[in-house]
Amino acid sequence: MKKLCSTFKLLYSGLLLMHLISCQDVPTVPDAGAITTMNLKRGPVISCGPLDQQLGEVDFKISCSQVKNDFNLAIKFLHSFEYDEAEKSFARIIDQQPGCAMAYWGVAMSNFHPLWTPPTEMELKKGARAIEIAQSITQKSDREGAYINAIATFYKDYNRVNHLTRCSNFEKAMDQLCLKYPNDQEASIFHALALTASADPTDHTYAKQKKAGALLNALYPDEPLHPGIIHYLIHTYDYPELAALALPAARKYALVAPSSAHALHMPSHIFTRLGLWDECITSNIASVASAKCYAQSAGIKGHWDEELHGLDYLVYAYLQKGENNLAQQECDYLDSIQEVNPVNFKVAYAFAAVPSRYLLENKNWQGAARLESKKSFPWDQFPWQQAMITFTRLLGAVHIGKMEEAKKEFSDLNHLHTKLIQLKDDYKANQVLIQIKAAEAWMRFAEGKNEEALQLMNLAADMEDQTEKHPVTPGELIPARELLGDMLLQMKQSDKGLQAYEANLKKHPNRFNGLYGAGWAAEQSGNREKASLYYRQLLSICDHGSTRLELKSVKQYLRQQKS
Repeated sequence: MKKLCSTFKLLYSGLLLMHLISCQDVPTVPDAGAITTMNLKRGPVISCGPLDQQLGEVDFKISCSQVKNDFNLAIKFLHSFEYDEAEKSFARIIDQQPGCAMAYWGVAMSNFHPLWTPPTEMELKKGARAIEIAQSITQKSDREGAYINAIATFYKDYNRVNHLTRCSNFEKAMDQLCLKYPNDQEASIFHALALTASADPTDHTYAKQKKAGALLNALYPDEPLHPGIIHYLIHTYDYPELAALALPAARKYALVAPSSAHALHMPSHIFTRLGLWDECITSNIASVASAKCYAQSAGIKGHWDEELHGLDYLVYAYLQKGENNLAQQECDYLDSIQEVNPVNFKVAYAFAAVPSRYLLENKNWQGAARLESKKSFPWDQFPWQQAMITFTRLLGAVHIGKMEEAKKEFSDLNHLHTKLIQLKDDYKANQVLIQIKAAEAWMRFAEGKNEEALQLMNLAADMEDQTEKHPVTPGELIPARELLGDMLLQMKQSDKGLQAYEANLKKHPNRFNGLYGAGWAAEQSGNREKASLYYRQLLSICDHGSTRLELKSVKQYLRQQKS
């Protein structure tokens, strides 16, 4: 009897073990309810450009072989930061094959957008939920599990850990993934992106950016049409000291992915860095047209945010060529825009920076003092951008002698700085602090306190030199060291003014006011050779139809030097 019982127990144990093993082999498929909780973006996948969706070439190996083509399309969108279309593409895969774990990874990546603004709370919740579902699916390879766990490090404790730290956690996880799968090219590409996203904006050795560039350049010969490699090279080298390294990529990206509005725009980051204004203008005219097409095709109410992003760079380039009429047309068009979707960092930046730049670049102090912010826009959500308008009004008021108005704006500027500190947004708080120092410098100058004014203006310029512009923007509202040059000229210190302008031109080549200021400072100090050099350079980038009055004096000076 005991023997029979023992035999039965062994048989039962074996059957139970077989049952457990067979259960583990059954793929885990999320139910419809779990998928619904993500509230995925859905609808037709849209691109504006060639009819066959030219977005480059990608071959991402996944175990869900039935949806391979759809997955590669989604990855192409992801690499060109077409995040809405990427998410819709991943959602379509989930509808076809809900047990495909990497599709949920794709949803999480689509809500990450590492080089833009941090995800909203809604996006963070969606990404975290997608990762939770992806990790619950048992039918995936170890490599796919590593990808999923890597992006999970970004979403983990998102309500307690700051954005940059979580970006750093993601970079470290991708580094480990690359070590484990050294032949996985996509892993290296995403690792390069993570390196750039987690780079310290005050690190002027550019250690992470250079490492990312080395990874991408090593991959490029074998995958010359990969949108991620080309795109991330541009972002990786989007710094004055490195920009020339990205010029070949900048001139190729739009040709590789012409169906992406962002791909049409992105090269202008490097064109702006290098002062290649004609190429910047061409790039953004195409990008704005594509963005308008996208808004119409997607049924977006009003305008798409990417259109305003392109307008920002377009106006900046027009101003550097002295094309005030074209810049004014775009300013008027921007002013006519009443509704944009989504309302985000880029939109607020364009609404603040474009009109401010037009006035400051032209030294239209009366207009600057009267500048009004866009009505019915939620400025309270964007204190940094609001500060740009305040700073513009302050400089305008100082230059026309309305010191009481300037003091009010100065108080508002300090209030916005305090708000950013309370929000623990250190980068933007520092940018506003630079404006505060510059604003105070001009106020002291207006009061006749020249020594104090120069100390403050030099401090603002040094602070700006120690940090980088935000990766979304074409540049500072107006360079602090250029303002320093302006102040020195007004103090009749033309030699020091020339030094300030020349130092600024190294970081901001071919800026209209930089070149004109350098030429004027050289002329005032009696350096005819340098004056002619900078004036000729200015004329070489300006169209003959420019209405900038400064060009008349420039041409007159050069004629006198010939006679």
